Amino acid sequence: MSGIVVVGSQWGDEGKGKVVDVFSAKADYVVRYQGGANAGHTLIVDGKKTVLHLVPSGILHSDTICIIGPGVVLDIETIFDEIKALKESGELKDSNQLLISELCTVIMPYHKQLDAAREQSAGHEKIGTTGKGIGPAYEDRASRRAILFGDLFYENTLRKKVEHSLKEKNLLFEKCYGLEPINIEQTLAEFKNLGQLLKPYRCKDTSLVISKALNAGKKVLFEGAQGSLLDLLHGTYPYVTSSSTIAGSACVGAAVGPGKIDKVIGITKAYTTRVGSGPFPTELKTEVGQKLRDIGQEYGATTGRERRCGWIDLVALKYAIRINGITNISLMKIDVLSGFDEIKICTKYKINGELHEDYPIAVDELNEAEPIYESMPGWSEDLTKLQSFDDVPEACKKYIQFLQDEIETPIDIVSVGPGREQTLWLKPLF
Repeated sequence: MSGIVVVGSQWGDEGKGKVVDVFSAKADYVVRYQGGANAGHTLIVDGKKTVLHLVPSGILHSDTICIIGPGVVLDIETIFDEIKALKESGELKDSNQLLISELCTVIMPYHKQLDAAREQSAGHEKIGTTGKGIGPAYEDRASRRAILFGDLFYENTLRKKVEHSLKEKNLLFEKCYGLEPINIEQTLAEFKNLGQLLKPYRCKDTSLVISKALNAGKKVLFEGAQGSLLDLLHGTYPYVTSSSTIAGSACVGAAVGPGKIDKVIGITKAYTTRVGSGPFPTELKTEVGQKLRDIGQEYGATTGRERRCGWIDLVALKYAIRINGITNISLMKIDVLSGFDEIKICTKYKINGELHEDYPIAVDELNEAEPIYESMPGWSEDLTKLQSFDDVPEACKKYIQFLQDEIETPIDIVSVGPGREQTLWLKPLF
């Protein structure tokens, strides 16, 4: 078996963490390949809730080695707190269970301050950033002034890089935003100390580790953050994240060849949600939307913000399938739809009086898009206790079959609740 990429097919928050956790029972390695602590993956095992922002979602399986690849921007304080919590709970017993690439970009205090200052000054044009410093950190990587995780272990290199970055950043803070400058010595002392605490997890070349694992026939999962429609290049720009979220990014962010990828699993919510600003054609600013939010507990794992809710959008989903090369779908949170008399499915858009079956990449067109729906009868049965797909109500089965026929991609997994055991397999993926 080669590698399997797990990717969000909507605007994030699809349930990737649960799927990776479930798959990790049979995986040898889980690799996080992009994004930062602005992502929150929620796992519920035996009733216990664990929220992870940087540590890969396979960490709850003691035999699975988790890797944070070079494409990730690393919030040192966040990952230290996560590791501490996992050790205290007994989930992380050995430092060899978690490897952090020396090539990861480190998020510094000035990245967070710049992120927040920009968003504050944007007024009504806010993007909806989490303020975690993700964008400014990726900017520094592109402009060749980033602090890498490996730099934390070389005092002279760290000092030179921080001084170089703060020449520009402090000028921006003082002259553009009227803020106090960042103190160099305090920053150096703090990050040198955190670096030493994280040294046991330092890995010089995670790409080599992954390559050896794949060549030995090990099972490797590649875990993405956010969703396809938030991709920096192919999402609803500028209302996107600061990294490439699509499946091809797994090869870049983890440094593996595309020939090593066997399957791409698209994680898809049975309805649609979005956090922050940007176009959302099927958004329901109604009681129905609020009902979806309340039943689905649609509040951000990282920020606690309300998620915007709407019916499933197959125009957007087909686009995600195409740009990712998705081979299989995991359908999440189908249980949330129980109790709706009518369920709608967006199959087309109407834009300026014309019908469109293909997803328009221009934000202006998306803002004008009117969803065209197919309606199906709902079901009232509680799905959360089901143990087999055979027991799923017929109306729900017809809904799933309709989706599968429309997107022409097999739906192999259906999630009927947040717990690890609340997973129905239509066909084995391993």
